[in-house]
Amino acid sequence: MRKSIIVAMDLNNGIGYQNRLPWRLPADLRLMKQTTMGHHLIMGRKTYESIGKPLPGRTSIIVTRSASYQAEGCLVAHSVPEALSLAESRGEDEVFFFGGSQIYVEGFPYTDRIYLTHIQSEFEVDAYFPNFDQSLWKETHTDFFPADQENHFPFCYLIYDRR
Repeated sequence: MRKSIIVAMDLNNGIGYQNRLPWRLPADLRLMKQTTMGHHLIMGRKTYESIGKPLPGRTSIIVTRSASYQAEGCLVAHSVPEALSLAESRGEDEVFFFGGSQIYVEGFPYTDRIYLTHIQSEFEVDAYFPNFDQSLWKETHTDFFPADQENHFPFCYLIYDRR
């Protein structure tokens, strides 16, 4: 089973502000949907609660320390390894670490691939993607998306595979 991170971040590795995305990029949301459709998403409780519901066509695995936590239509795990085992036991071929910061930190050692939207702007943020040694990764795909009427910020969509 491939273990992937999918993340959008600004020029300073910022990924969120007050438990929300600080930007609106419909083209990136379409890429995320296309990439993750039919797969399991591993996310922290706060990330799930900021979305408010399971994303259609995907299985949400919420990682929480709370033994009694439940979310309708979602699976619950109490650690990243437990979430990975759960996805694998359900026949998953590619699982996605979906955020927030702590899930990315805990998921990084397991990760084979990173789908990275790198927004060419800076935002007010209070959550960050961890720094990573790019020499351990090979860039295998790059697309540039200029700003337009729908997407107010230019961004690069990159795929990295672990060397």
